Amino acid sequence: MKLTPIHAGNFKLDGGAMFGVVPKVLWQKRYPSDENNLCNFAMRCLLVENGDRKILIDTGMGDKQDEKFFNHFYLNGPYSLIQSLEQARVSPIEITDVLHTHLHFDHCGGSVKWNADKTDYELTFPNATYWASEEQWEWAINPNLREKPSFLKENLLPMHESGHLKLITNEGFLFPGLEIKFFHGHTRGQIIPHIQYQGRTIVFVADLLPTAAHVPLPYIMSYDIDPLKTLNEKQAFFIEAVKNNFVLFLEHDLNNELCSIKEGPKGYQVDQTFSFDDVYSKD
Repeated sequence: MKLTPIHAGNFKLDGGAMFGVVPKVLWQKRYPSDENNLCNFAMRCLLVENGDRKILIDTGMGDKQDEKFFNHFYLNGPYSLIQSLEQARVSPIEITDVLHTHLHFDHCGGSVKWNADKTDYELTFPNATYWASEEQWEWAINPNLREKPSFLKENLLPMHESGHLKLITNEGFLFPGLEIKFFHGHTRGQIIPHIQYQGRTIVFVADLLPTAAHVPLPYIMSYDIDPLKTLNEKQAFFIEAVKNNFVLFLEHDLNNELCSIKEGPKGYQVDQTFSFDDVYSKD
């Protein structure tokens, strides 16, 4: 098995929204904002190459929305999804599976693109099976008013209409070495992949833990539909993570790719932060 972080660019969100009820005087010490209270976040995907499979976990925001849309999110940085895959020497046609943790636009937008003359949409990865949890799919195509702006039809319907979409109903091993578990506080049916790699479990924590700054239990996004459920899910997950020495792959942390956590006198805290290349040998 080979794992490669795939950077799909950065975007900005309101710091208050990202840290919920935590006062700015506290969260800005962990994750700084600009003069407009905006914090810059990564869209860090993960390529899993295992045997004949090339599995891409999440796909970032994509680039098919209009200028007004992107003006809200300040897309920035030197990376794009396709360029990062090219640097990993993988072509979009080689991707066999796209696993969506959930279907908010910043996690699945890169899965669908404009066709050549911008008259219709097509799959970015035409030979791939696209995976999402059944509960998240139903939640996304029949959105509540709170999440509706995050579920974009142009991201969702082409997956279904192409016949490439498969829905997951049960937890367990989707592929050898890759186990999925469901979490429901951020959005219903969020998939959190657990990957067995070089003797440890790497967990792609998606929006269960957007950044290392979100490790303290009360640091929960205002975007979460059920923050008390997120609180309980984080606590249960952290107990398991500490017990089993999990490595956490951070999708949105601009500066840290990976972290581990520990339980201290004031609760859970970051143990170490590190980059992928610094820790793992190339297979």
